[in-house]
Amino acid sequence: MLKNFYADLHIHIGRTFNGRAVKITGSKNLTLANILQTASSQKGLDLIGIIDCHSPGVLEELEHLIAEGSLVPLAEGGLRYDNTTLILGSEIEIYDTNCHGPIHVLAFFPTIMLMKEFSDWMSQHVTNINLSSQRIYCDAKTLQNNVTELGGLFIPAHVFTPFKSLYGKGVLQSLTEVFDPTMIDAIELGLSSDTEMVSKIKELEHYTFVTNSDAHSLGKMAREYQTLYVEDANFVELKKALHNIENRTVSANYGLHPLLGKYHQTVCAKCGHHVQEDAEQCPECDSKQIIKGVATRIQELSSDDHVTERKRPPYVHQVPLDFIPGIGPKVMQKLLTAFGTEMDIIHRTTVQQLATVVPQRIAERIDLARTGQLQFAVGGGGVYGKVQFE
Repeated sequence: MLKNFYADLHIHIGRTFNGRAVKITGSKNLTLANILQTASSQKGLDLIGIIDCHSPGVLEELEHLIAEGSLVPLAEGGLRYDNTTLILGSEIEIYDTNCHGPIHVLAFFPTIMLMKEFSDWMSQHVTNINLSSQRIYCDAKTLQNNVTELGGLFIPAHVFTPFKSLYGKGVLQSLTEVFDPTMIDAIELGLSSDTEMVSKIKELEHYTFVTNSDAHSLGKMAREYQTLYVEDANFVELKKALHNIENRTVSANYGLHPLLGKYHQTVCAKCGHHVQEDAEQCPECDSKQIIKGVATRIQELSSDDHVTERKRPPYVHQVPLDFIPGIGPKVMQKLLTAFGTEMDIIHRTTVQQLATVVPQRIAERIDLARTGQLQFAVGGGGVYGKVQFE
């Protein structure tokens, strides 16, 4: 029977179990064991994509957890931990003569054997296979071919952000300048954008959109996610959902309101002043270091005469619980103790139930946050927007 599963497909690892760095900018407590435990018992995620599984240290830890029985390989792909399925992923940075990158992409594989095979191949084309998001010294289509031949999934990551993305730098006008469009399984929108904003970009018409956290810390897991309408949480069902096979689908996207995204608006990199979309110089400090906002870049790529024919799932604007003033660690723990997981708090509790555990004003703020009824100070230039309450 088909039902909805909560999925966040872009989570980094900060350190291996022996303390070795993987994602250098990731939190030190962002370990594989902590991610699995937090995803299952606190966040309430049914499926997670950990995108540093190519690292030999991570592969070693995965094999250790399988050997001790904490992780169980699934016949249809993925590794089950308690209530959560881990999908083995890798984030790779492309920068070749064709694309003028850097561009980040995600690759996912059904088994640890195939991930090891990919890691062995990748190690011949990167400087340090142990680290996350490494630059690969081959063209994008060669990478796509390798992922496809191994039965993997290929997804361009956070495609509109100003740095390290497909469209963000402003040089490329089409994904066909870089990729084989037939070997793309989905498009990750990233923070600062949503489905409606990109609806007039014609070449994205046929791709499923995913929304993920790009978590560099445990707390940021599930700040963006989606529901997959599938039979079970595994690799085969994920692939079917991305391609709308046998009624499987991404049934809803849940993400920050784009105004909260840290690259939504065009901003002066030096002083942080919000500037006009076509500004070449900051009127406040005269700096020419202008970071083009996602909203502006999407508008450049959009065609006013394009009318989408694809029926997209709803994109629900949510504010993560830890963005809400008044919800610190102690209040969060009270909520978790009372209701189970963050998915339970966000999706399955009423305001009345929440008010039995926290003050009425916080209960009401949670309800406003999960239904997109808040006001925001706009983000930009690497600084997140802020929730504004009266």
